[in-house]
Amino acid sequence: MKGVIYARVSTKRNEQETSLERQQQSLQEWAVSLPCEVVEVIAEQHSGFDLNRPGLYQLLKIVREKKADTVLIQDDTRLGRGETKLAIIHQLYRMGCRIFSLQHEGELELEAGESTVLHIIAKVEELQRKLMRQKISWGMQRAIQNGYQPQYNLKNQGQGGREKKEVPIEQIVALKDKKLTFEEIAATLQGFGYQVSRATVHRRYREYLAGLEQEVKMDT
Repeated sequence: MKGVIYARVSTKRNEQETSLERQQQSLQEWAVSLPCEVVEVIAEQHSGFDLNRPGLYQLLKIVREKKADTVLIQDDTRLGRGETKLAIIHQLYRMGCRIFSLQHEGELELEAGESTVLHIIAKVEELQRKLMRQKISWGMQRAIQNGYQPQYNLKNQGQGGREKKEVPIEQIVALKDKKLTFEEIAATLQGFGYQVSRATVHRRYREYLAGLEQEVKMDT
């Protein structure tokens, strides 16, 4: 396995700096015995309640980019304190990362209450994803029932997974004419690969109406 060593202390006092060095040394020795290939060693001096940590951002970036699949820590409080700790652990688990704690001499063992909280968070996110997929399906079905034909109206079909960054104002107008809400329009377009939010759809539609109004004024 490939791992990142993460060490943290909360202050810059001399004794804390010594603790930071000890953490790194102990974790590097432990990595050899696991064995674990260390791809990065991150050490920083920040409060455990603070999410705004350069080292933490670096850690999450490495895991997100699949450069490492394991994080080595002295104990769970090195990642953070209180709710901050749970938020960080949740993000790492979401990305498929394992957390090894020297205190537990293996994978991190959370207290029962903390494990329950993480389980609830994961379930809520799963339900949110299901709801979003259902909203996309509802929006598409309603559009088609109202006479919308995506195979003719969406010009970017069949481009081999190419990212679609543009916002198709023609399709927004067409769907709005079919009496869909902005949320339903956004969900429908998302189903066809357009990365647009309800707010973006609403803003582009207002810009479209403002443009029409300006054209009318120029013609009169």
